[in-house]
Amino acid sequence: MKLKVIFSVALIYFGFTSVNAQDCSRSLSFFAESAKVKNYDEAMKHYNDLINNCADTSRAIYQRGAIMFKDLLKSETDPEKKKDIALKLIENNNLRLQYFPEKSDIGSLKAENAMVMYETEIGTVEEQFSLFDEAWTEDQENFTNPKAIYEYFLLTINLLDNEKMSLQDAFQKYDEVLAHLEMLENNQAVVAAPLIERQEDQEKLSKKEERLLRNAELRLQNYDKIRGAVNGLIGTRADCENLIPLFETDFEENKNDIEWLKGAASRLFSKECTDSNLFVKLVEQQHTLEPSAKSALYIGRLAERKGDLNKALEYYKQSAELETKAADKAKVYYNIANSYKAKNSYSNARTYYRKALEFQPSMGRAYLKIADMYAESANNCGETVFEKQAVYWLAADYADRAGRVSPALKENAKQTAESYRGRAPQTKAIFSEGMQGKKISFNSCWIGESVMVPNI
Repeated sequence: MKLKVIFSVALIYFGFTSVNAQDCSRSLSFFAESAKVKNYDEAMKHYNDLINNCADTSRAIYQRGAIMFKDLLKSETDPEKKKDIALKLIENNNLRLQYFPEKSDIGSLKAENAMVMYETEIGTVEEQFSLFDEAWTEDQENFTNPKAIYEYFLLTINLLDNEKMSLQDAFQKYDEVLAHLEMLENNQAVVAAPLIERQEDQEKLSKKEERLLRNAELRLQNYDKIRGAVNGLIGTRADCENLIPLFETDFEENKNDIEWLKGAASRLFSKECTDSNLFVKLVEQQHTLEPSAKSALYIGRLAERKGDLNKALEYYKQSAELETKAADKAKVYYNIANSYKAKNSYSNARTYYRKALEFQPSMGRAYLKIADMYAESANNCGETVFEKQAVYWLAADYADRAGRVSPALKENAKQTAESYRGRAPQTKAIFSEGMQGKKISFNSCWIGESVMVPNI
């Protein structure tokens, strides 16, 4: 008898569960169809039913819900109604994080919530910043929206200007944001660089590859714009004229604080404030307390400043060996390359520019340096006048590449490339030599590469 009762209860339970699942599926279908055609009055009824009765059944509820609320926000003009919609979007995202955390990017969703708060003026500046900071701390990897990064730093400056954040903390956030942008740019350059090279070799890309390249270059441009905006926000606060007195005042008090020394030296170095006596003091003290990749780099810069390139190279190479962060290692290799270039050791310089690009493919200035060395070597490469001048095509290709992986260099790279192409063989010479579409190799000199003659 007991078994029959248990069996009956089980049938009732599973029957109810099955019906409930069907109801949820039906409501989700109705919601999706209404939202798709932007019949939001009808869609909202089904959405509310899903939230009340089927909140944990499908991530699609919150994906479609976010699209609906964002669309409503765009079309609404009344500030108070916008706030109501914004609060619903925030709640939608929070429910997604609650029920589907493993299928949600925490950094992206929390940053989106913070953006909505900021743009609809919900909460205080401190509350808006706190939510941005939560997203940044918990999941920086997925904190990738350029606008969110800008608004996060804008609030940082707001707090600084209202004396609710120290200048040191603002500088720390500035360093973090720039490092993050550098990482994001580098990720896109990793995608773009090999596709750009294939295009330069006149290889046809697939539709998918063209789309990947187009999207990567667009993201590079967006991150570059945000970098410029962030630098604009920090403004003169980070200039040598302000940084040196700031750190000079605090030096005696902090000269045995290795983290303070690292931060101060790093900021002065990044802002090219290395001609100051303070930088010398910071570097020497840092290297005394804790010799490191950074202190070796700084001592190398001091040696270079004194004109001792051999000593500078020695310390730069030490720094490169000790450095563990890819972007920082790239910067050290770039310094090494510059030192070799200054000694007219072009082959060694190119080796280290390429090493820098291995660790930071978005470092367009390294491509420009290689282009410059190729152009300077034109008269020493090739057997004929045509071949010597053809080196400029190769130099132009490298200049073009610089502008594509680093949009900040776009105009400079474009002008440089045009200048080089102006020195390369022109249409008449290409026809008279019968060279259109042919490959020219420069194996008789240090360049050791080849270039395709344009098809005119």
